[in-house]
Amino acid sequence: MKTIKRQSMLYKTGVEYGDYTLNHVQGCAHGCKYPCYAMQMAKRFGKVKTYEDWCEPKLAENALEILDKEIPKLREKINSVHLCFTTDPFMVGYPEVSQMSIEIIKKLNAFDIKCSTLTKGVSPIELSQLSKKNEYGITLVSLDEDFREKFEPNTTHFAERIAALRNLHDAGCYTWVSIEPYPSPNIIEQNLEDILKAVGFVDKIIFGRMHYNKLVTEYKRNKEFFNRCANIVIEFCSKNNISYHIKKGTKSST
Repeated sequence: MKTIKRQSMLYKTGVEYGDYTLNHVQGCAHGCKYPCYAMQMAKRFGKVKTYEDWCEPKLAENALEILDKEIPKLREKINSVHLCFTTDPFMVGYPEVSQMSIEIIKKLNAFDIKCSTLTKGVSPIELSQLSKKNEYGITLVSLDEDFREKFEPNTTHFAERIAALRNLHDAGCYTWVSIEPYPSPNIIEQNLEDILKAVGFVDKIIFGRMHYNKLVTEYKRNKEFFNRCANIVIEFCSKNNISYHIKKGTKSST
């Protein structure tokens, strides 16, 4: 795996449900085609030139050394650290990334800093041996494998994601699901309640609409559709005692 060196790792996130974050990999082999906002930003700022460049990830080889310097300075400001907003901490086909992610979490936990993870890969059971304050999540916007192969071509199967997360839940870990970016019916016809039932064991669900895709904007009833979906999530979570967060911009006036 190719490597890079970074000057810094931890930074304050602008995401409404986040605190601090770090991205110890440049690029992502999963190659999502929603399109991927992280890839768009990387191209805009000259970090990668093509989709192919983006799909050849580079690991920040000095991530742990940087954290040794940054954590003591920032520990009083940090409530939690998220892995990751612009890459995947358990990237399919790259065990080096998963190993680094676990070492990063251990280092942060040693300073009593809570971590959260979000993956389209397999959440390793080793996470269950770390701090019980941590929160482990998967992205799940469908149960349809044809959809996955088209829009998330190099990710792990949906059923495998769910099973690995269920194993962490059964081991006493806090688990969550990000149902974002959720597609409109002209992209795929599916039942949101089926997805919710498949992950009904989790502690938290985050729901958000698909953006940056012209098919969504071409769907004339998209506002009504996403409002209805958000209400389905709220009702399901309320009935099943699951925490939820509806992403900004998902619900709107019709």
